[in-house]
Amino acid sequence: MGETAVQDAVDFRGELIRKAIHLFSLLIPVIYYFIPKPLTLEILIPMTVAFIIVDLARYDVPLISTFFYRFFGFLLRRHEVDEKKHALNGATFMLISAAICIVIFPKYIMITSFTVLILADAASAVFGKRFGRHKIFPGRGMPKSYEGSLAFIIAGIVGVALTPKVDYLVAEYLIGAAATVVASVAEVISYNVVDDNIAVPIAFGLTMWALYVIFLPHVSVFFLG
Repeated sequence: MGETAVQDAVDFRGELIRKAIHLFSLLIPVIYYFIPKPLTLEILIPMTVAFIIVDLARYDVPLISTFFYRFFGFLLRRHEVDEKKHALNGATFMLISAAICIVIFPKYIMITSFTVLILADAASAVFGKRFGRHKIFPGRGMPKSYEGSLAFIIAGIVGVALTPKVDYLVAEYLIGAAATVVASVAEVISYNVVDDNIAVPIAFGLTMWALYVIFLPHVSVFFLG
């Protein structure tokens, strides 16, 4: 096995571990379903601030750096250890995204968009790394592939099917599928611009909300709060 093949295998195993842990983030929409928005934000915002502080401090505070990299270093991607950029890691961006989505979206839309993010992002990353042979932008150094985007859409539609609906109309599932396609585009074009943990649920949520207003104006997306 060549050096490149060995590195690819290591990267793929690392991605599998990251995405397996990533799936635990499903607890965010699940817990949010059962507790009110103010209480959720009272818990989530301090947690997010703490994550940001530790995530940035790991670059400059030796004690925090030693602890962080000893226990979590294997989860970080290359750009997440760049001391020049001081990039935040995916878990921190996930919490930032959750807080933003809870603030701006009705509970129903936030729960759906975040479920889609977690399932679709995991499927896209793992399937794209393993089977992504046809790059969307070949020659530009972007890893995004048509295979990964297809996995994103399929997993996203599964996420839409699993989340609650207002009246369980066929149109609601079609709206969710359409929003998933838009989110898959956002995942690709946001690469190296905005973290996909933020771009995907916001693109999904805005699209979903707009489509409800246009096609199902009599259906209230605020039925969960």
